[in-house]
Amino acid sequence: MNTNLVNEITASQLRHDLPEFSSGDTVKVSVRIIEGNKSRIQNFEGVVISRRGGGISETFTVRKMSSGIGVERNFPLHSPAIAAITVVRRGKVRRNKITYIRKLSGKSARIKEIL
Repeated sequence: MNTNLVNEITASQLRHDLPEFSSGDTVKVSVRIIEGNKSRIQNFEGVVISRRGGGISETFTVRKMSSGIGVERNFPLHSPAIAAITVVRRGKVRRNKITYIRKLSGKSARIKEIL
């Protein structure tokens, strides 16, 4: 009985307006940032290196290069702080979690695009 109640409550909080994407895809995540009483949207564009979890607790990790330094950020998929997710390009990878890309640099760190 308790699991049905938990499933009903979490089902109402799931988002259905997000696009399909997987690891290897380049995405632009628009994040709402609240500073004091002002709110703004900041974009974080990079390669999805992993998706984990399921249901309301599903998260994904995006990695980008900023001034030659790798920056990774974890996002909860169903968070209200995410304004939008845009898929910039689809990547062809053979693994679900492409954490090996952390060690690569330059041309070897490129991911083939699916057209």
